[in-house]
Amino acid sequence: MPSSRPIDDLDARLLRALDEAPRVGVLELSRRLGVARATVQSRLDRLVERGVIASFAPHLDPEALGFAVTAFVTLEIRQGRGQDVLAHLREIPEVLEVHTITGQGDMLCRLVARSNAELQHVLDRVTQYPEIVRTSTVIALSKPVPYRVLPLVDGTA
Repeated sequence: MPSSRPIDDLDARLLRALDEAPRVGVLELSRRLGVARATVQSRLDRLVERGVIASFAPHLDPEALGFAVTAFVTLEIRQGRGQDVLAHLREIPEVLEVHTITGQGDMLCRLVARSNAELQHVLDRVTQYPEIVRTSTVIALSKPVPYRVLPLVDGTA
């Protein structure tokens, strides 16, 4: 379970260095940060254990993979059927993430498609599930602020 314990300046510098050069090794990080290799390794281990670093996997860009259309879909579902709907959504590769929400819907999904025509097919697949009562879709036109976390790191340390 992620900890809400704040990060210190060295943690922030380490996270910035990893963001700038994700493939850099522990030895190089220690050189760049001016601290011992064991210090870098223990900090990395602690950040992973706390859930601050969720993964060392590469960040993949759907658009570079050919999925040029991004859409956000709000789903209204039958009461008490959330787990069933989630299982259905997990089976659709174009569904990148799902959040349960408050307000006019129950779930908010980010999904991608290669074209608007393909988006219609993805939406048809999403909505074919009988426990989904209503949907509302918006298509993203651009991404002027991409997903980012470093401003939080800078504000926390």
